[in-house]
Amino acid sequence: MTATDHDPAVPPASRTIRTFHPRRGRMSDRQTDALSRLWPAYGLDVPDGPAMPVDLADLFGRRAPVVLEIGSGMGDTTAAMAAADPDRDYLAVEVHTPGIANLLHLVERGGLRNLRVAEGDALYLVNGLPEGGLDAVHVFFPDPWPKSRHHKRRLIQPAHVALLRSRLRSGGMLHCATDWAEYADAMRETLDADPDLVDAYGGFAPRPAHRPVTKFERRAITAGRPVADLLYRRR
Repeated sequence: MTATDHDPAVPPASRTIRTFHPRRGRMSDRQTDALSRLWPAYGLDVPDGPAMPVDLADLFGRRAPVVLEIGSGMGDTTAAMAAADPDRDYLAVEVHTPGIANLLHLVERGGLRNLRVAEGDALYLVNGLPEGGLDAVHVFFPDPWPKSRHHKRRLIQPAHVALLRSRLRSGGMLHCATDWAEYADAMRETLDADPDLVDAYGGFAPRPAHRPVTKFERRAITAGRPVADLLYRRR
């Protein structure tokens, strides 16, 4: 069984169309050390291909509400949120190796037992998660793919949203944020069209206090681009 066969919400095109740019980059000595030492304890490989079932209670060593953070970047925001929210577990998925290594360093430095880091395609990871198993999904500042011919690569599109929503518990939250106005409108249109999602604010949400300011947000503010937050609840 392939990952796309596992759940009808993942279209066949997802096998080849990526929603991200593969990124490696140079790592500092500290990051290299963190990755080699901490990955066995806090890391999760996400293979392409057949869905890999993920037992969240086994992964975290306890049963607690789980937040999925898609695209954790260098990890500062994710680590801060996990530290401020110890009663929930955080599963971050990223493809940028230095960012993964940096987040592992932050996990160790902060003694964060409620944070795990996955490396690979978020859609393949989500496809292996249990239906209704997540308390929240965060999609903060995903690649906007601004050119029209690249819109098919956007993460927030109907089939992907249906998959994400299926992994939320009833009442669970899908929280998106972007600094691209056109993408914000497209996100809202897509999320509004999902029959099992309810707009928690009846439009763009006020900036939630629990979301730390990211480097992307600082850049957007400096450039004069407004940041849009969208919070939708699963019925």
